Amino acid sequence: MLMRLVLSAHLSSTTSLPWTHAAISWELDNVLMPSPRIWPQIRVLTESMFKRLRKWVVTRFFGHSRQRARLVSKDGRCNIEFGNVEAQSRFIFFVDIWTTVLDLKWRYKMTIFITAFLGSWFFFGLLWYAVAYIHKDLPEFRPSPNHTPCVENINGLTSAFLFSLETQVTIGYGFRCVTEQCATAIFLLIFQSILGVVVNSFMCGAILAKISRPKKRAKTITFSKNAVISKRGGKLCLLIRVANLRKSLLIGSHIYGKLLKTTVTPEGETIILDQININFVVDAGNENLFFISPLTIYHVIDHNSPFFHMAAETLIQQDFELVVFLDGTVESTSATCQVRTSYVPEEVLWGYRFAPMVSKTKEGKYRVDFHNFSKTVEVETPHCAMCLYNEKDARARMKRGYDNPNFILSEVNETDDTKM
Repeated sequence: MLMRLVLSAHLSSTTSLPWTHAAISWELDNVLMPSPRIWPQIRVLTESMFKRLRKWVVTRFFGHSRQRARLVSKDGRCNIEFGNVEAQSRFIFFVDIWTTVLDLKWRYKMTIFITAFLGSWFFFGLLWYAVAYIHKDLPEFRPSPNHTPCVENINGLTSAFLFSLETQVTIGYGFRCVTEQCATAIFLLIFQSILGVVVNSFMCGAILAKISRPKKRAKTITFSKNAVISKRGGKLCLLIRVANLRKSLLIGSHIYGKLLKTTVTPEGETIILDQININFVVDAGNENLFFISPLTIYHVIDHNSPFFHMAAETLIQQDFELVVFLDGTVESTSATCQVRTSYVPEEVLWGYRFAPMVSKTKEGKYRVDFHNFSKTVEVETPHCAMCLYNEKDARARMKRGYDNPNFILSEVNETDDTKM
């Protein structure tokens, strides 16, 4: 009432229009006391506002403290380390040196690449200097005018290094050359040429293989930020969206999932990262996907699903990690690649579905709007799978009839005792 009087006085004193007290009172009644017909809309908007505010507060202030550890990151990297590995086991990595070099990061690989070439050039430069020193070809020995050196024009360590570089990379400027006077120099020339070919082949092959690895093709396969749970085809399903950012296809694509959680066996053994198979399908199955446009894959939450006993209220309290794999063959290189991602309970939205992102233009082309790729829309969804199936069973029982074996039909003769 006090607010109404204050607003009435303010309107009367500030406006230049001929407002009467009755008009002002009528306007305030509509503002402060809305019609009963719009009360349900106000209540729905208020509940939605408080729900979004609560979600923002939880994410803003408690999201970092409740961040769960992942085995697989969102971009597919495995968060695992090996401890107490014996020195003998570490030597195995040098036995498989090719795979070890390929798995190295680029900064280490380029360090090895530069070190291998500079080291081999300097090492053979020392050998060429030693040959010239032993044969007394250096100017410090004051060779006679008719002296024939092993290598022409080597005057010190710098010129020996330059000759080693020219020999290994086959530059051949023609100023320094080997003579037939020294067999040791001829043997060293042959040995450096052969070893230089090996070093060039290994290092250049490692760089080329690193660049052409199908792991880079997997970067153009992306998954949705969240997974959603909603009804699809009358069944409760967990849905994930995946897209191929290139126009080239993945041949023989196969998608599947693993649910990682800590379980306790009946014998009392605690198994960390216990793996449970999760079957994902699209409308045509889970193999040989026609991966030309974004696909929505789904897992049916039935009695055999590990999500069957979860509910919308208890999902956030669960401790699991859903890892999704997509295997396929790159069409252009015929190399096999695998794409991985994972979802924790905070990234599984119950009661949502993905917004549509494929449309058809006036020119007859299909357009994919990636702005809606991870966008979700809230829909009406049962709060648990068990409730959905119990409701279906109840409806099915209502449609069925039951025979009563003790029911006996007795005929009754009707007599008309009414007299006119």
